[in-house]
Amino acid sequence: MSSFRADRRLALAGLLALAGCGFAPALAPGGPAAGLGAGLEVDPPDNRNEFDLVRRLEQRLGRSEAPRYRLSYQLDTRKEGVGVTPQQELVRYNVIGKLRYALHDLRSGEVVTSGSVEAFTGYSVGAVDTAATPPSTNATIATLAAERDAYARLMVILADLVVARLMAASADWAG
Repeated sequence: MSSFRADRRLALAGLLALAGCGFAPALAPGGPAAGLGAGLEVDPPDNRNEFDLVRRLEQRLGRSEAPRYRLSYQLDTRKEGVGVTPQQELVRYNVIGKLRYALHDLRSGEVVTSGSVEAFTGYSVGAVDTAATPPSTNATIATLAAERDAYARLMVILADLVVARLMAASADWAG
């Protein structure tokens, strides 16, 4: 018997075992997270990073007309230099983010689930062309664009992690 057939049989056996244990997709009709987006509102943003975060949460979950839950959050970010040249110049940064969240039931006022997620992204500093006359100043613009993009990517990652956590925990509180 070829290893392909053995792998295929093992995969089919695994699927049958999952079906036998009551496994069901969280977003399937009638699944615990099926109505998650339709009944959830996110606290409004106060700055660019929070705007990017809320935009991604609403892309994933949708906007609610009649929310049952409110997602509050606290976002902390920092930048750390990680790439250093022999001349001790920083040429690479990591952008690190931590997002603490709580899902509040609007009817009872209780927190039904909460947690925190962390992630990071990075960007490189643009190079200055010192041979140009005058020296190139595009490096500043490129660096600022790279930094802004790194923060935007970080917000997408953090939002996706929160959505995954909410889906995973939805069986405990959705109803």
